[in-house]
Amino acid sequence: MSSGRLTDRAALITGAGSGIGRACAVLFAAEGAKLCVADKNGAAATTVCEEIETAGGIAFPYAVDVQSRSRCFDMVAECEAQFGGVDVLVCCAGIWSAHAPTPDAPLVSVTEADLRTVLDVNLFGSLFANQAAAASMVAGGRAGSIVNLSSMAAKVARPTRGPYAISKAGVWMMTKMLAVELASAGIRVNALAPGYIETPMTASFSRDGGANDVGSHAWLLRQIPMGRIGQANEVAGAALFLASDESSYFTGELLQPTGGWYIG
Repeated sequence: MSSGRLTDRAALITGAGSGIGRACAVLFAAEGAKLCVADKNGAAATTVCEEIETAGGIAFPYAVDVQSRSRCFDMVAECEAQFGGVDVLVCCAGIWSAHAPTPDAPLVSVTEADLRTVLDVNLFGSLFANQAAAASMVAGGRAGSIVNLSSMAAKVARPTRGPYAISKAGVWMMTKMLAVELASAGIRVNALAPGYIETPMTASFSRDGGANDVGSHAWLLRQIPMGRIGQANEVAGAALFLASDESSYFTGELLQPTGGWYIG
């Protein structure tokens, strides 16, 4: 049941066409936010907006490739035109490999092109969106909230996950830097570091193999004390907490919905 935690606030969510981004968009709309549903896949963004509007919410789609700094600023400008400004940004746009669903090469041999592909989307794309939203918030005198999607991979090294892990570790440090720089403007910047969450992007993570095969479904479940893969709506709930006034004394923090991966 909605409690109106984001009533009348304008929320911009990148990567909102599927997975965690979509779950955030649907939940935020249910909590009263007006949504800019941004995604590289414009058709997917439109479908999410239709779902939100059918439920009585307000949303518009925006097709954007976050690798472009100018397009990120255009995206925020459109949010200003539609809603008068931006109160909340959630950066969910990301890829896990330059060749998904095929993993990247080991880090010692990964090509410059493949490394840049992942960094450009995950790290630079998040930074550009943060820059654009923060500039809008400061100019409009809005005490906003920014939530970035890092990952458990920022702390846990796994073979063939090098570019992704580096990009997500960068997102975590970026979050802390911006939290320090923007605190005096009343803008809070936090991050989420999810563990294994059931989304289209992670569908190929669990490859076939025996119970001891690193990366197999059985192996993954043994690493998680809760004994199950997480759901996108569970991460969206944590994002809602960080976006709302309930987390008014949180900034520069990293919340880790991992099912207990780090216990012990």
